[in-house]
Amino acid sequence: MRVLVAGASGFVGSRLCPALEAAGHEVLAMTRHPAKYRGAGKAVRGDVADVGSLRDALKGAEAAYYLVHSLDSADFKRRDADAARAFARAAAGADLRRIVYLGGLGDDDDSLSEHLASRREVERLLGETGVPVTVLRAGIVIGHGGTSWELTRQLVEHLPAMVTPRWVGTRTQPIAVADVVRYLVGVLDHPDAAGRTFDIGGPEVLAYRDMLQRVAAIQGRPLVILPVPLLSPRLSSYWLSLVTDIDVTTGRALIDSMTNEVVVRDDAIRRIVEFEPMGYDEAVLQALGERAKSRRTA
Repeated sequence: MRVLVAGASGFVGSRLCPALEAAGHEVLAMTRHPAKYRGAGKAVRGDVADVGSLRDALKGAEAAYYLVHSLDSADFKRRDADAARAFARAAAGADLRRIVYLGGLGDDDDSLSEHLASRREVERLLGETGVPVTVLRAGIVIGHGGTSWELTRQLVEHLPAMVTPRWVGTRTQPIAVADVVRYLVGVLDHPDAAGRTFDIGGPEVLAYRDMLQRVAAIQGRPLVILPVPLLSPRLSSYWLSLVTDIDVTTGRALIDSMTNEVVVRDDAIRRIVEFEPMGYDEAVLQALGERAKSRRTA
């Protein structure tokens, strides 16, 4: 298939484009700066804030991946909604057969954070113009360069002891970025995936506390965690910005989401794309290996 990837240079997109090419697809890598793009696929200019550029980028495409988020902006909810509406209109105009979107886990009947609620809104808006949307919902994605993973790694690396909010006890189901990519590629032309929503996750359900302690054990670092009930999300985000390179706005959005349990409730995806996802420790080792390799080649 001829496939456009919106967000081709991002954390997931930069891995997805070569995987799609390896699977035999023709990749259009959408970017605002085609001359600077060095990844897999053919670079095409497109900006989610410019409907005209989206129409041009989608010409001839049969399907598209939508991997666009604006967490680093204070008004990310409005910006993401506007971008999703524009993309949906352009996709309908291009007669796309399918959109594949990577969203976030979380129960709809829970009080979702603004971040997760925004992901749900994007799901809805992408499908408003009639193009079938396949949604994959993930929790923490483990891989070098991923914001949530970097948050975990840097906390363990910088702090032998942590005073943390209650969210360290919240359960999540982390998944390796390589496995996210396998699912994304696998649903593209599968007839049973069109118009459906799937939960994706690794084989283990862990509290954030467990994730931090497992990373510390793998790296041979001491770690003491002391939860403090009164540490607010706002204070937590400032604390994170002091001990990691995650900015306050992004940190606040992530921390708000950490109050929501994000685990797989339906494993139907395992019957659509059949493989065994890697465990948490293996995903961590792979992410650390990727980081070491990137530092050697920098």
